[in-house]
Amino acid sequence: MSKSTIRRAVAEDASLLARLGAKTFRETFAASNTEEDMALYLAGSFGPEIQAAEIAEPGTYFLILEMDGEAAGYARLSFGQPPPGTALGTRRAEKPLEIIRFYIDGRWHGRGAAGQLMQRCFAEAERDGGDLLWLAVWEENPRASAFYRKWGFVEAGRKIFQLGSDSQTDLVMIRWLDNG
Repeated sequence: MSKSTIRRAVAEDASLLARLGAKTFRETFAASNTEEDMALYLAGSFGPEIQAAEIAEPGTYFLILEMDGEAAGYARLSFGQPPPGTALGTRRAEKPLEIIRFYIDGRWHGRGAAGQLMQRCFAEAERDGGDLLWLAVWEENPRASAFYRKWGFVEAGRKIFQLGSDSQTDLVMIRWLDNG
């Protein structure tokens, strides 16, 4: 049985988040995208300076999952409204949070790591008064979409995600929290 801990990131975690983010993004998406588009996206999205700025961003926090003492994944959450056109039904989101990134190292897939991290995302969002969690997932990533559905997220819209020179379609998924 693996020992796990989840903690909020601090400024000193910027390099760790940059390495882990680039590694997991490449693991997940390299086979379905050109090397040029991957290189452009990775260069603009991951680096110690980039993650340091994200950690310092008001209303944003990272949760780092460690398994057996090593980083196995992380989630980045930030307060903010879902994109225009997202179907929220008759409710109004007063304090929504976006799960901007939800990354698990491939070595930990299928071993319960993602579930632990998602559970903590819910707990932290509710603790901070959030009423809605939302995220965007590539329409061609059925494994991730199925995982989010398992956790109660439903499709509520679409948005464009720019990967290098390739405009891709993401599904916008939402889940109301107990606070909502």
